[in-house]
Amino acid sequence: MIDIWRLGSLHGVDLPARMLDFIDIGPAAVEAVKEFVSRTPKSAFAGLAVPADNVTLLAPIPKPRKNIFGIGLNYVEHVAESSRSLDTSESLPKQPVIFSKPPTSIIASGDAIEHNQGITQQLDWEVELAVVIGRTAKRVSVDRALDYVFGYSVLNDISARDNRRAGQWIYSKGQDTFAPFGPCIVTADSIPDPHNLDLWLTVNGKEKQRSNTRHLLFNIPVLIADISAAITLEPGDIIATGTPAGVGAGRQPQEWLWPGDVVEACVEGIGRLRNPVVAVGEGKP
Repeated sequence: MIDIWRLGSLHGVDLPARMLDFIDIGPAAVEAVKEFVSRTPKSAFAGLAVPADNVTLLAPIPKPRKNIFGIGLNYVEHVAESSRSLDTSESLPKQPVIFSKPPTSIIASGDAIEHNQGITQQLDWEVELAVVIGRTAKRVSVDRALDYVFGYSVLNDISARDNRRAGQWIYSKGQDTFAPFGPCIVTADSIPDPHNLDLWLTVNGKEKQRSNTRHLLFNIPVLIADISAAITLEPGDIIATGTPAGVGAGRQPQEWLWPGDVVEACVEGIGRLRNPVVAVGEGKP
């Protein structure tokens, strides 16, 4: 791993140490890093590199400026399984279904997903492609929407299915540790087609979900255009694009996460999130 702050110092430029500050610079930041890497003598990389074993990876954006934008019911087969098991409509949504997860729900790969059995008996998984916004987007057109993407990551939209309240999802999906995110951000220029990525999820090594982002009901440009029509997207904002079929609630019989389980969420070309589930809390408040 290369420390870009050290890389910048080598070339007399003060590159930010925090990801949000780096994204704020805009596309020029990524281009600068590429140029500095190409101009750096091979002999100098020893002083820039940090052994992976000596690094603890945090979530790429541990504290985003505002809530994560979650997208519900965005794969056709998941719409069908949700209508059977979660009392949602069997009709395909005509507009993106948007909910939110607060910044305090974010954890890194390797961190523990908290399970309070006094609050939930139905802890579920959802592998998703996450989109990271690169510059301020307000009333962006579909045609230009991808120009506003900084990069892509993986998000596991953990959900307490028995915590929905009168159709509202934030208590179900927004609890602490319910958004494993990472392990990294892959910049948009390194993902030729974000609508052709395999994604899959395993629990204790057994595959539960597998699909491809080509099956998104509302694609990424549509999501960005729809959200930015009413809510300004800022650098570092995160859109979780929805999950395919195979969630625990949709299985027969239903399956849930319990303390001791290990869940791994993966997206092709980006990486793998691995998170254990641990028991916490004393029950309901």
